[in-house]
Amino acid sequence: MKKIGFIDYRLDEWHANNYPAWIAQANEKLGTDYRVAYGWAEEAEPAGLLSTAAWCEKFGAEPCNTLEELCEKSDVLMILAPSNPEKHLLYAQRALKYGKLTYIDKTFAPDAATARRIFDLSQAHGATIFSTSALRYAEELKAFDQVHSAFVTGGGGSLEEYCVHQIEMIVCLMGVGARSVMCRGDQAHAVCEIAYDGGRSAALLYGANMPYTLDVQRAAGCPSDYIPVKSAFFPTLLERIIAFYESGEAPVPMAQTMECMKLREAVLRAAAEPGTRAAV
Repeated sequence: MKKIGFIDYRLDEWHANNYPAWIAQANEKLGTDYRVAYGWAEEAEPAGLLSTAAWCEKFGAEPCNTLEELCEKSDVLMILAPSNPEKHLLYAQRALKYGKLTYIDKTFAPDAATARRIFDLSQAHGATIFSTSALRYAEELKAFDQVHSAFVTGGGGSLEEYCVHQIEMIVCLMGVGARSVMCRGDQAHAVCEIAYDGGRSAALLYGANMPYTLDVQRAAGCPSDYIPVKSAFFPTLLERIIAFYESGEAPVPMAQTMECMKLREAVLRAAAEPGTRAAV
């Protein structure tokens, strides 16, 4: 059995509460044997939520007193804190020096400069990492490759926390090379136009209650394809994470993760000043 260590800000959150079951499903499909064996959270006794000790008892894991204890005992690591990307560098500084394969949950970093620092740490310590939104693994994306234009809709609690899902899909569809972003509306209800060279473009449409959908034009002048995103992307993400632990090879290129972080930063700047164009 390979032991996974969960590092989190608070363990009683949606990702940590659902990942163990999907890890078990991935084991059945892939013929692997991984389980969440250790847990550590910066806030061990969060108000109104399960404590680290209670969460670990619920999921059959052992609570660790320090992040370092968890890293020493674990075979592989997950840095979670999906709602607190500002914590990821702090956790990475302590965890990556152990040189273990590490998945870092979305949103990878609060900005591109911090993302670069995390990658630099991983290279300095020989700790292979990867990060992605689960939406990268939506089955609906597989039909497309380097398209001419794409409209992507989505919602969630806030543009700041949830736009990474649409951005991850846009990078999968468009590749790297976004040049600038201009937004209309505001951060509660935004339409963000993303410009690329060669007349290519993408649009990110955010509203709190909007479903994830794609409208994709494969080539200039062609009719577009509209596809609601309905596939089970989270279980597929956990399969990819387990496959990463098995192979030691990051499935998402660093260049694409950096593109997501630069593009997210530009989207948030542009949404803060509607009608102005923000460089990526």
